Amino acid sequence: QVRLTESGGGLVQPGGSLTLSCAAPGIPFDLAVLRWFRQAPGKEREFVAHITSGGGGTKYALFAEGRFTISRDNVKHTIDLKMNNLRPEDTAIYYCNINRLDTDYWGQGTQVTISS
Repeated sequence: QVRLTESGGGLVQPGGSLTLSCAAPGIPFDLAVLRWFRQAPGKEREFVAHITSGGGGTKYALFAEGRFTISRDNVKHTIDLKMNNLRPEDTAIYYCNINRLDTDYWGQGTQVTISS
């Protein structure tokens, strides 16, 4: 089964920045919604942001608005999530997801830890 591959996680101090990247080899971006989710310890997985493959429209969770930016590269076939002004409560495993024609593709996740 095709899997996505996330990278770019790590340990960052509060107020810092990270850019996560998701590689999606072999999965067409047309007719797809490209998304990021996250799951903090002891909590359910939650939506972070999405970008559509067509017009490139974006949507963000309230906690992400103004701090996170999702983008896609149709040539490199990647989905990026740039995160600024990170807070301790942003600590979580971040997962990328592609939903295309009612099929969901997931990656294994990348750990993001915000701590001083």
